[in-house]
Amino acid sequence: MSLRWTDIQDIAIELAEAYPDQDPMQLRFTDLHSWVCQLPDFADDPEKSNERILEAIILAWQDERD
Repeated sequence: MSLRWTDIQDIAIELAEAYPDQDPMQLRFTDLHSWVCQLPDFADDPEKSNERILEAIILAWQDERD
């Protein structure tokens, strides 16, 4: 499965599994961007992200933790 920036929920799930002790609400966008790009299944253009997408990933990741 290849992940793209639009796969918000799937990215959030993979991040929650990869970083179980990380509080996504305390994460900087620059770190989040880097972590998403480093996911093994991520296959999108790193330049296609924006604040809205990163914020959506953080909120979905927080939902995964709850």
